[in-house]
Amino acid sequence: FGFPDVTGAPHGGFQHTEYELVDPKDCVKEFQTGHETTKEIRLQLDADDQREIRAAAHAAGVSFTSMLSALFWKELNRIRLALKPTVGCELSLFTCTVNPRAALGLAPNLCGSPVVNMASKKTVAEVAALQVSELARLVQHAINAGQNPEYMCSSVRFLLAQRAREIDDDRNGRQSARRLILAYIIPAAVKCAMSSSRTFRIYDTDFGFGSPVYVRPPYLPFDGCWRIWPTPKSAANVAPDSLAPIEIYLTQPEYVDPSESPLLSR
Repeated sequence: FGFPDVTGAPHGGFQHTEYELVDPKDCVKEFQTGHETTKEIRLQLDADDQREIRAAAHAAGVSFTSMLSALFWKELNRIRLALKPTVGCELSLFTCTVNPRAALGLAPNLCGSPVVNMASKKTVAEVAALQVSELARLVQHAINAGQNPEYMCSSVRFLLAQRAREIDDDRNGRQSARRLILAYIIPAAVKCAMSSSRTFRIYDTDFGFGSPVYVRPPYLPFDGCWRIWPTPKSAANVAPDSLAPIEIYLTQPEYVDPSESPLLSR
């Protein structure tokens, strides 16, 4: 808990897309009355679906998760652009949670989850027009950056420096509503905020009452939030290359009709 000591770590000079300097009051539209309400869509990808995605990922030189993320990011932009053509020049934001334990040499039994959020940005029209393989490489780049020790140290420095400036401004009466916050909270015409728990051994847990029959993530009312989740069949096959069915929980505004998309109506 708290910030690690990065005094002796090398400087990387990275651009930190996981943060934005904005006015926080503009970043909570999901909790403001008058905005679109959201609904949750639950999808399931069977073994055949996964084999098709893995083949595309192999051809593009990216991971399964990167290719799956690219498919959803592109489809969400395609649907929104068709519904509201005026959003073409507005921001489309992809974010993903990354666990850098291995890259940072952290013990697997360390209490707490050292998760960081990475981001990639384009306009809605650009994402809708790009090939899925190109988007998958953008996603892969974001994921790889979050598992780079130099990047992580640079990120901590970047965050601490900004926080110090904010504190100094407050102490000296320099009023500014702008604060550094995680990018996935910022306003965007289309958001695709991904997290994956598909290899977690959820169905192997037993607290004395037997293994769970069914486990699902909590509902999150944030536009574009989507989670990859294991199914009960995953308990017998939890390897990273498992082809047991996986579930996807996706939150979208009510005006988005999933039946208009082959991907979202599975």
